[in-house]
Formats: sequence, structure tokens, C-alpha cells
Amino acid sequence: MLEVMKIKPEMTYDLRHRILRPHQPMEASMYDTDYQEGGFHVGAFIDGTLISIASFCPIVNLDFSSGKQYRLRAMATHPECRKLGAGRGVVKYAESILTKNGIDLLWCMGRTNVQEYYERLGFKPHGEVFDYPPIGPHIVMVKKLL
Repeated sequence: MLEVMKIKPEMTYDLRHRILRPHQPMEASMYDTDYQEGGFHVGAFIDGTLISIASFCPIVNLDFSSGKQYRLRAMATHPECRKLGAGRGVVKYAESILTKNGIDLLWCMGRTNVQEYYERLGFKPHGEVFDYPPIGPHIVMVKKLL
């Protein structure tokens, strides 16, 4: 059974490193926003094992019409556990927290190879594809919450 809840930042590091940054040192998976005031992290568990993670932080550095926005960062699901709804569960759980707090926009810089996944979650592309060294092509994805 899938269980989704808030988790501590350091619980995200292993999946971030193994899935998102395997060719970089572990330190590259520890972000300056991990302990940012107002930020939080969500994990999905199956039988007590963490299989999916995402971090959410109140970064307002893109020019959107909304002043009440959060950024989704470092979303990852263990490859053997994809297609189980864990990623969707993590995002939906966070969205419920964000909407209760009056946040009306969620955005991320997604890798282009997962753009369709974000679109299925209700995100829309914003702007052009850009290179995010050393990871590769990304696109900003935006979702209105309220």
C-alpha cells in the first residue's frame, strides 16, 4: 500500500543521487533550498521503503503573474516502482498543502525527457527548452493551483 507523507530533507538524498545525479558527487544532491523556511519535502513509501520523493520551496525567481508560487525540485521515483502512482501521489499531497496555504502556482524546471509526465500531472510548458549544465535540456513547466 502506498503511503505519502512529509519527510526530512536528508531522506531525499539517496534517491536524488541515484536517479537524478548518478555521475556527480553526493554533495550535488544536497541543495541550498533543502532547509529553506517554508520549504518541505514529500516522500511515497511502499511497505516502509521510500520509493518516490520531491521537494517544494518558495522560490520566486521567474516572472510569472502570480506572487504566491512554489518550485517543485528534484522529483524522483525508483525505476522499479514507476507506474504505481507514487510520483502523482507525492505531487497531489504537496498540492493540497500548497492550496491550503494560498499558493496559486507551482513550477519546475523539468528534464525534456519527462515533459509529457509533467503534462499528465496538469503542468504546461513555459518558454523555450534550455541547457542546464551538466544535466542537459530542460523546460520550465507551470501549473495553476487556484
